[in-house]
Amino acid sequence: MTETLRELVAAELAEPVDGRVEAMAAAIAALYPRAARAVLFYGSCLRSTELKGQMLDFYLIVSDYRAAYGKSWMAAANRLIPPNVFPFEHHGLAAKYAVLSEADFHRLCGREAETISVWARFSQPSRLVWSADEAAREKAVAAIAQAAPTALQAARPMVPDALDDPLELWRTALALTYGAELRAERHGRSASVVDSDPDRYRRFSGPAVEAAGLGSVEQGKLVLKPLARAERLRGEREWRKRRRKGKALSALRLVKASGTFAGGIDYLAWKINRHAGTQIRIAPWQRRWPLLAAITLLPRLLKRGAVR
Repeated sequence: MTETLRELVAAELAEPVDGRVEAMAAAIAALYPRAARAVLFYGSCLRSTELKGQMLDFYLIVSDYRAAYGKSWMAAANRLIPPNVFPFEHHGLAAKYAVLSEADFHRLCGREAETISVWARFSQPSRLVWSADEAAREKAVAAIAQAAPTALQAARPMVPDALDDPLELWRTALALTYGAELRAERHGRSASVVDSDPDRYRRFSGPAVEAAGLGSVEQGKLVLKPLARAERLRGEREWRKRRRKGKALSALRLVKASGTFAGGIDYLAWKINRHAGTQIRIAPWQRRWPLLAAITLLPRLLKRGAVR
């Protein structure tokens, strides 16, 4: 990992955010006084800076799951199908936060991760809005510094050798990760993420490409090492596997969230309606039986193309 990339990540994580975001992060951490290590803010609200009427996205990093939950079944659920996701409200703002241990966060940001969801999100901008101490901050920086190289290395077999613009590699990487989960966003959402802050992705391109061992960026141009056909075919197989596993895990997490996320079925409908332009309405029985509702809704949403 190049020192330059770590410096870029550390500087980005330290950029200021709205005070209401910091207050919410501190309140989330206070729910886990024995376990909280760091709270990260990411996602569409970070990009747009709009908070009111939105669902803010956080990751809570804990020392370990037993310290966070005690002997609750939630510790086992978080370990077996990470992360657990919970709703949260603070001073008129709504959020959801995902829980990962420091060890899982580091693993899932790196190349050894079997799923894409964590490194895909943290190859994008995020902010470290609360940390327990300097050691926790350093661990968060080290974990997140793996994410961009992991994303670009995974995308490399899916782009041609002659690719001048580094942003095209980023757009491809995010399009692939969006396609490997159940998503309600319209086509083109991944490209809009890159295009919303092209300067950021250009700054990260050289250090991330070099850290991934893919080549270099010279005078703003992407210079990639050529790939053999066998490497491309291996990469295509890996993405087929990631798509199958990612969509299956998305469905499992949705089912699991029915036990951890009060009001989760309403949030699901809100998000799909917002991103897919649908008019899903939740019946009273679906609120009473959210697990059954999630299982019965998913096939209909896939058939209608509301999620992909």
